Amino acid sequence: QVQLVESGGGLVQAGGSLRLSCAASGRFFSSYGMGWFRQAPGKEREFVATINWNGGSTYYADSVKGRFTISRDNAKNTVYLQMNSLKPEDKAVYYCARSRSNNGYTAITDFGSWGQGTQVTVSS
Repeated sequence: QVQLVESGGGLVQAGGSLRLSCAASGRFFSSYGMGWFRQAPGKEREFVATINWNGGSTYYADSVKGRFTISRDNAKNTVYLQMNSLKPEDKAVYYCARSRSNNGYTAITDFGSWGQGTQVTVSS
């Protein structure tokens, strides 16, 4: 059973940057696509970004395109989310997830393992 542990969240001013990390335990990390989702208070969990097994394919939600970058280091079993030009509306708990195959996806149901989340707060 894979364990995913997110880190890097915190409080930042609008316009600032944060880099989230998600460390995966276990074997075969490089065989799976990964994704980042977020959930704001009172809202449903939503897709943010996804990456395929080797990092050759990425996809972003329109709301973060051009500001966020997903990447992975298979040697370190880690996936990252670089967040630049943060806005107050980016405030949420951010979750890392492993997909059910080597592809990246956008639907929650295509991800079988989830981390506990890390809080990101953006002050205006």
